Amino acid sequence: MDIKQLLKRYYWRFLLTLSFITIEAILGILFPLFIGYAIDDAIGKTYTGIFLLGGLGLVLILIGGGRRLLDSRFYANIYTQAGMQTVKQLDKNDNSLKVARLSMLGEMVKFMENDLPDIITHTIGLLGVIVIIGILNLKIFIGCLLIAFLVAIVYSLSSSRTLEINATYNNELERQVNALSAQKEPVLRLHLLKLMKWNIKLSDIETLNFSVSWLFMIVFLLLSIFVAVSDGIIQYGALFALVMYVFQFIESMVSLPLYYQQWLRLKEIFGRLQKKKKSGELISL
Repeated sequence: MDIKQLLKRYYWRFLLTLSFITIEAILGILFPLFIGYAIDDAIGKTYTGIFLLGGLGLVLILIGGGRRLLDSRFYANIYTQAGMQTVKQLDKNDNSLKVARLSMLGEMVKFMENDLPDIITHTIGLLGVIVIIGILNLKIFIGCLLIAFLVAIVYSLSSSRTLEINATYNNELERQVNALSAQKEPVLRLHLLKLMKWNIKLSDIETLNFSVSWLFMIVFLLLSIFVAVSDGIIQYGALFALVMYVFQFIESMVSLPLYYQQWLRLKEIFGRLQKKKKSGELISL
């Protein structure tokens, strides 16, 4: 059974997970708005907004906690079945390749369990926040679109180089067990140095992209506060909610590109898991 077959077999289970993730994302979007209501109600000596905010938080805990408990067991089952399939279709005596491929498969499963929900949450949150900001202030809404465009350009410029470095890193990783089995210090040292060399290069690209993007974000955050005040938003709750939505937008715009870089790594891994080392046959994953 390959991963595609597993996805088809557990179609309804995946659909249930996606439904819970979507609900979590929508509830998360509502937090700044409810915080704003709670602040205005508290200033007016009423506490309805506070109770609503507490109820929202409780529902989010129940849905999010329940999903995570179920998902950990679900993806453990997927990893076990796909791992057995992967090992069976590799050369019988090539332990180095088997260990590396299982490690890479583990990365893919962890991505599905941990990162994919965050990607969906941030994407839904990003779209929802942009819509709400558009309703609250048109100028800041236009600024959001401009920032999103600039960040997309920053990360797209380095995508091909990121794929290239990941491929070289994974080539070296597949030789790890052989390097350990050689029991020669120079061989092991050279192997580890090569791994760290490519890891550092990936980190340098990520740092540069992250820093440039954050520079855009900080300038945008400061300008959005100035614009909101200049446009006459004087209610504390409304002003706070708008600034919180801008900050949520920034948080999503910072996080999503990092997941994009992780997706580039998994794209290379997926292509690698499709191949047999010597025969050139495809492994169905």
